[in-house]
Amino acid sequence: MISIPVHSDLSAVLENLPKDRPFIATQAGNARTAAGLGNSMRDWCDEAGLPACTSHGLRKACARRLAEARATTHEIAAITGHKTLALVQLYTEAAGREGLADSAMEKLIARPNGEQNVVNLPEEFANSEHKALKGKEK
Repeated sequence: MISIPVHSDLSAVLENLPKDRPFIATQAGNARTAAGLGNSMRDWCDEAGLPACTSHGLRKACARRLAEARATTHEIAAITGHKTLALVQLYTEAAGREGLADSAMEKLIARPNGEQNVVNLPEEFANSEHKALKGKEK
């Protein structure tokens, strides 16, 4: 069981639905099963001209968008219902990678100790005759 706050966009849509049946109901007015909902999503995506879109893909896109909004893996799992953090990480590993790289470099440049010099000074590099790099032996 998961509990997800209702997004304001969804709330606006739900306000206009009939109150006498489940909001994700079959044509007969009954609640949909998980498999039935997946099949209906497939049909709806096809009808909307989105053949590459699936329930699974939408869930993955939601996880990615949450990651890009800097939600933690635990927060994402709470929304998507994933049972393991490994799955959340798998689905979000590419999310905002460029922005994360920029953020990481900014942290490196603005070190807490205020130093902005290179740790490995030229005289410490392993590029002299006395300190040959492994695999570069002559």
